Amino acid sequence: MVDYRIDDLAQAAGMTVRNVRAYQERGLLHPPAKRGRTGVYDDTHLARLRLIGQLLERGYTSAHIADFIDNWEAGHDLGMTLGLETALLAPASGELAEQISSGELIAMFGGVFQPEAFDAAAAMGVIAPAGEDRWTIRSPRLLRAGAELVAIGIPLMEVLDLGAALREKVTAVAHLFVDRVAPYVVGGHDPGWVPSDDEMARIVSLVEQMRPLARVVVDEELASALEGGISAYVAQWLSAAIDQIEPPSEAS
Repeated sequence: MVDYRIDDLAQAAGMTVRNVRAYQERGLLHPPAKRGRTGVYDDTHLARLRLIGQLLERGYTSAHIADFIDNWEAGHDLGMTLGLETALLAPASGELAEQISSGELIAMFGGVFQPEAFDAAAAMGVIAPAGEDRWTIRSPRLLRAGAELVAIGIPLMEVLDLGAALREKVTAVAHLFVDRVAPYVVGGHDPGWVPSDDEMARIVSLVEQMRPLARVVVDEELASALEGGISAYVAQWLSAAIDQIEPPSEAS
């Protein structure tokens, strides 16, 4: 389980430190562990913050969320409740967000400032403002992959357009997988069903199995599709090249 300082936790959750403290004061977020004078948070805190953020986006108030959390935890073991939240909402990649300056970001992508690229990346959520001349990078691996594509000669805006198109396709694949598998994980119960502690343990186990299985399926299908796509492209390119070659004359 990943440990976070409060500023790291806020970055990972896409919130401000002030918000994190406020949720903790209202009882929405359980206290951190203590190491000396330092509060140490973990994935259970991040999962709870993501749950709060999702409920806020749906229009619920802090008071409504507090009531929901109280009802959710009532009669349940807190460890089981947090375990289920973490299994469902904690980041699967294990990546921590990073902060870099505008200059560092520009240098990663060839050293040329493109305002429209900053706007597009921010709109996609790839980067987020983090104060004056600072940016939060939510997936450093994804950013480095984009920088490598630019380094081999693909225009930055084309890389961003490709990323947006791929995200749309991958999101559809993820929703397809979840929509087909989730009903079996929750045992066919209707939305709003609150599992018992024993059922929570079963669901946590199934979700933890589902994530790596989904990755295996998608990785294998993607690898196979890439192989076929590359082969088809190369064959088409070679065919076009062959068609340009004049056949030898009969005299020769």
